[in-house]
Amino acid sequence: MTIENQVKQRRTQAGQTVLSVSDLHVTFPSEGGLVRAVRGLSFDLAAGETLGIVGESGSGKSVTSLAVMGLHPSTTRISGSIKLHGQELLGQTDSEMSQIRGRDLAMVFQDPLSALTPVYTIGDQIVEAIQAHYDIGKAKAWNRAVELLDLVGIPDPKTRVRSFPFEFSGGMRQRVMIAMAIANDPDVIIADEPTTALDVTIQAQVLEVLKTAQRETGAAVIMITHDLGVVANMSDRVIVMYAGRPVEAGSVDDIFYRPRMPYTIGLLGTVPRLDEANRGALPVLEGNPPTVVDLPAGCPFVPRCPIATEECSSVEPVLTDAGDPNHWVACHHLDEIKAKGLDHSVLFPAPELAERELAEIPRGERPVVLELRDLKRHFPLMKGAIYRRQIGTVYAVDGIDLDLRESETLGLVGESGCGKSTTLLEILNLGRPTTGTITVLGKDTSRLGRAERKKLRRDLQVVFQDPMASLDPRMPVFDIIAEPMSVHGYSKSEIEIRVRELLELVGLEPGHAERYPQHFSGGQRQRIGIARALSLEPKVMVLDEPVSALDVSIQAGVINLLEDLQGKLGLAYLFVAHDLAVIRHIADRVAVMYLGKIVEIGDVDEVYNDPKHPYTQALLSAIPIPDPKTERTRQRIVLSGDLPGPADPPSGCKFRTRCFRYATLGEGDRARCRDEVPQLTVHGADHRAACHFAD
Repeated sequence: MTIENQVKQRRTQAGQTVLSVSDLHVTFPSEGGLVRAVRGLSFDLAAGETLGIVGESGSGKSVTSLAVMGLHPSTTRISGSIKLHGQELLGQTDSEMSQIRGRDLAMVFQDPLSALTPVYTIGDQIVEAIQAHYDIGKAKAWNRAVELLDLVGIPDPKTRVRSFPFEFSGGMRQRVMIAMAIANDPDVIIADEPTTALDVTIQAQVLEVLKTAQRETGAAVIMITHDLGVVANMSDRVIVMYAGRPVEAGSVDDIFYRPRMPYTIGLLGTVPRLDEANRGALPVLEGNPPTVVDLPAGCPFVPRCPIATEECSSVEPVLTDAGDPNHWVACHHLDEIKAKGLDHSVLFPAPELAERELAEIPRGERPVVLELRDLKRHFPLMKGAIYRRQIGTVYAVDGIDLDLRESETLGLVGESGCGKSTTLLEILNLGRPTTGTITVLGKDTSRLGRAERKKLRRDLQVVFQDPMASLDPRMPVFDIIAEPMSVHGYSKSEIEIRVRELLELVGLEPGHAERYPQHFSGGQRQRIGIARALSLEPKVMVLDEPVSALDVSIQAGVINLLEDLQGKLGLAYLFVAHDLAVIRHIADRVAVMYLGKIVEIGDVDEVYNDPKHPYTQALLSAIPIPDPKTERTRQRIVLSGDLPGPADPPSGCKFRTRCFRYATLGEGDRARCRDEVPQLTVHGADHRAACHFAD
């Protein structure tokens, strides 16, 4: 019997509901006590349906997926029921589950590099996944692997099937994971944060591949993510989890347009939107999710809820019909929220932020604090272990011009490999670039002596992407913040006063100065990093993806903090991010980079409302918007292929190999794109783009 016949027979017997989870509880032992990671989750999943599961870190999303797949360690206590085609999965042995995993149930993991075996080719791993469940020859399985790679958009699949995982980009590896997941036409695909670590253009490709895979297989999909835009784009139904429990469940329209649980309302309100200009401060969910060890009685959201009452503190609410038989909410104040139409502007009003004194002064009249002119950074590409020789050049940054004014935020965006980080390092090194100039506060960095460079570093500070990696875990917070001041000669009494002032300034308790970084949440650790950067009273701050590792609720608080500090201290920010919605909210101007060059730059609203360069258009169209109706009608530009290598960039326009506009041009115009490098040309008061055919 062929794979197709066996799959068809399996699905005919299954009926409409393929997966049924009932009263699921998952508990882990720990030194602090029992961790009740999932508490009473129930749902039914139909064939062809996509269920989104959302919530902050620690809410139980990934634990649920691992329980369904049977991948928890033996010490985990799991109760309730998980049925696939009516067959109970709980209590199955690992050997029995191995017959189901990969055939009926498949999973796309968050990190494809960790999920793929590095010493086997891509083809070998897909073939193994097929032959583990079906008795077919290797030649047929190999042909199936090639077909799958072609289906998920891997170019030249007959050749790439023999490649190893390290030879693929992150987006291509994730597409390989999807190919493996659908190899046996599973009934359920679980995608656990499948796009979190990817660029927005690659994310758009992966989401389209998932949709294609679902159409081809008819599978049900569980989409686990913290990105509410992805949920709006992919999901039919949504479950919102908090402290291990579902607190709201319903159709995607119910959750986004008629949320009734204060947590859901707050979560949706904190998200910056790509389609809206800066509306001032974002609403903030104050506090952090509770630990699920020894939870107190009552609703776990009480410490963060603005309408909590005594009943909320004593009795945990159960899921209640919200007026629609498919919309369920766990809140004692459901009727009040419905009757009064309470939304995030009422429940979680945005805080007041300090006004920027220079906001009314025209940009051209403000002093320049950072200026790059024809900045280039090229690296030699070497070969040989003993007799090393140069075989090429890596054009990491290949001639960019930009300037940053006092009390201004400039966003720098682009895919991984476009040169953003190299640009930051050139600025922070305060050294001599390959060619061009870097001027910080009127000083050419290539001409600085050691003493001048040290002095200038006080005015140029950085906040890194990963706060845990950038804070020394062996040092208390006081010493972390005090260290830069000690290096620059502050007295002990000055440091004592300044550290406490800084902790208050970034919204932390001065009394916690003796704690260590691991005792704080992710958002609090990022605030510590910001306090350290502010310790020397800088004029310019470089922010390298400062909110990308944070939950959306924590992200809003950090964004508000940065805007408030800018108003109080007159700081200038160079803000690097891949989240264009965050950039639209916080930035005054934006520069879009591609393969070491700026292809579009200008006022953030001008660029977002009327992008001229096809790359900018593709970036903006790739960002999911947390609005289901908008997502259903949007026309997406999905770029083909991956970013070319900076060691061998295309001639002429570097973007032409992926450009959808190039494909529509006549041969004469294509020749111009191939032979002539486009220059930045004016398209508005503060808007320039480098495209021969921008109009």
